[in-house]
Amino acid sequence: MESVIVAALGIWLIALAVMADNVEFLPLLGVLLFIVLGSAGLFGAAAGFRRGKYFGRAPALLANLIAIGVSKYQFAGGLYYIAIPLFILAAVTAIAAILAIPESAER
Repeated sequence: MESVIVAALGIWLIALAVMADNVEFLPLLGVLLFIVLGSAGLFGAAAGFRRGKYFGRAPALLANLIAIGVSKYQFAGGLYYIAIPLFILAAVTAIAAILAIPESAER
C-alpha cells in the first residue's frame, strides 16, 4: 500500500513540475528517482514481510520513521488532511515492522 502511495505522490509531483511555469531538469530527475527508488524499496520490503524474512523490516521501519518526521512538518504547516493519515499509516506500519517476527526464524 505504501509503495503505491509513494508512486502516486511522485506522479503528482511530476504533474506539478510539468504544469509549472519554469521546469528545471535536475529537480524533476530527483522526483523520478524518488518514485522509482522509494516505491521499489517499499515494495521490496513488503515482499520480505510477505515471505517472512527479516530483510524487509529495517527499510520499512526507516521509511516510516522518516514519514512520521515529515508528518510533523505537515502538522506545523497546517496541512492536517495530509498529516493525520500520513502519521497514522506510518505509525501503524512502523509498529508492525517492529513486531513482525517470522515464525520460522532461520539462523
